[in-house]
Amino acid sequence: MKRIDKENYYLDIAGTVLERSTCLRKCYGAIIVQHDEIVSSGYNGAPRGRKNCMDLGYCTREAMNIPSGERYELCRSVHAEANAIISAARSEVLGATLYMVCKDPKTGKLIPHSTSCSMCRRLIINAGIRRVVIRDTETEYSVVHVEDWVREDDSLPQQA
Repeated sequence: MKRIDKENYYLDIAGTVLERSTCLRKCYGAIIVQHDEIVSSGYNGAPRGRKNCMDLGYCTREAMNIPSGERYELCRSVHAEANAIISAARSEVLGATLYMVCKDPKTGKLIPHSTSCSMCRRLIINAGIRRVVIRDTETEYSVVHVEDWVREDDSLPQQA
């Protein structure tokens, strides 16, 4: 038997975390790892005490015909990355790695090349997380160095 590498080990755990997601559009799971220990986990779902899209039977953004990747402020969910950051002390995430997996809730298939939204990128930057590892296939993943998100500021208008 071949031993699984650490990156896929942590991505498998993030994949299990996403099974708690209540989103009807995309299910995300995230874990934060520091010094080879899991610090926290998070999945996307409505804030505590509020009804989830799954419970309501509809996605507000879909009902409003909002394209994927736009108007996240109208989403009922707290995103997986945000929930993982909220659940950890800042001292535990400085220099840490966030592992993230995304699946389509309708098909259960991985959504390759998923990434954090602009709001979550800002949270990840401010939390001091060093890198983000995103699952693309069952064994392949991409690594984002958060310093690249700082340098390639997506909150600035595009230059023509």
